[in-house]
Amino acid sequence: MAVRTVVVEADGGSRGNPGPAGYGAVVRDQASGEVLAERSEAIGTATNNVAEYRGLIAGLEAAAELGAVEVDARMDSKLVVEQMCGRWQIKHPGLRPLAAQAAALVDRFAAVRFQWIPRERNRHADALANAAMDAAATGSAAAGPARAAAVPPRAAEPARAVAAPDSPARALAREAAARAATRGAGTDPATTPASWEPRPSDTATRLILVRHGETEFTEQRRYSGRGDVPLSARGRAQVQATAARVAGLAPAAVAVVSSPLSRCTATARAIAGALGDTVAVRTADDLIECDFGAWEGRTFAEVRAGWPGELDAWLASTRVAPPDGESFTEVAARVARATDALLAAYPGETVVVVSHVSPIKLVLREALAADDAFLHRLYLDAAGISVLDRWPDGGVAVRSVNDTAHLTAL
Repeated sequence: MAVRTVVVEADGGSRGNPGPAGYGAVVRDQASGEVLAERSEAIGTATNNVAEYRGLIAGLEAAAELGAVEVDARMDSKLVVEQMCGRWQIKHPGLRPLAAQAAALVDRFAAVRFQWIPRERNRHADALANAAMDAAATGSAAAGPARAAAVPPRAAEPARAVAAPDSPARALAREAAARAATRGAGTDPATTPASWEPRPSDTATRLILVRHGETEFTEQRRYSGRGDVPLSARGRAQVQATAARVAGLAPAAVAVVSSPLSRCTATARAIAGALGDTVAVRTADDLIECDFGAWEGRTFAEVRAGWPGELDAWLASTRVAPPDGESFTEVAARVARATDALLAAYPGETVVVVSHVSPIKLVLREALAADDAFLHRLYLDAAGISVLDRWPDGGVAVRSVNDTAHLTAL
């Protein structure tokens, strides 16, 4: 029978770090403390952290098999808890695929809350992990995956309050809900009543989203994040065409707000010049491109060859960052902050926003209430234009995406 909320206690260990390793996981009914499932396995030679992630994965898989809706995940691994909550970067390449696998499992539940607990409160999962390692050392058949372990369940304990926050994606959802609460009932785009009725455009804040013109990195298919790569000759020509197009679309624009990188500020200045001398250009740090870390300046092929596991993990989850870089979950949080600031500063006005592929995709993803797959399916050309309206009550209308008609003659 399916249970609504369960507690997953998970642990892993290694005798040598790296050395012979194993994991254990226990799934309990949250209300009664009854043990619903146990998982344990010896995994050969691995580090403590790898074993701990494997324990978490096994516990989440067991909770999913039980039909759980919500999970309280409790571990004595500070590293795993902090990384799954998005507060610590996942720098070790061997952990990135495991973190992506855990994140994909998290998405199967309505909520997953992570909490660090002292080791003495994680004795059952620890015993399962050690039993698996002992069995492996003696050649026992119990060293393989176990659905039940020869460890007696401990007495049920009262449910404890979970102090740690949810995963980053769920934190963003809570932030959106909080913004809706401060604006009034029904003001968040996800809760605004659906309607085919036309809305007055003069009460909306219109955002003209412009991707910067091409650079040499664009043409060479290289990751271009925080590096300040200037516009190429073709990019400068694109910018002039884009400036004329924006002036025709938004003659009443009151401001041009740009990422601080030069490929954007050069694009923004050209647009402001086409709009007239009274239109100011200002920069917003939150509109900067994703930090691609170790991948910066490398071609897509080079990254695939040099970091195959990390790339797969990054593509599989918006919570995973490139080595020494920034996850899309982190980018989404700051882009949402920038968008909210624009809505507060320019109510009912038209604003041109000049930014990069990742921030613009994330704005459009939120506006269209799309899932993460949208980020991989949407293509944005250099110097492409997208337009959306945002109303004070949270209503959204996406009017165009990646308009490039002005570039056809180039």
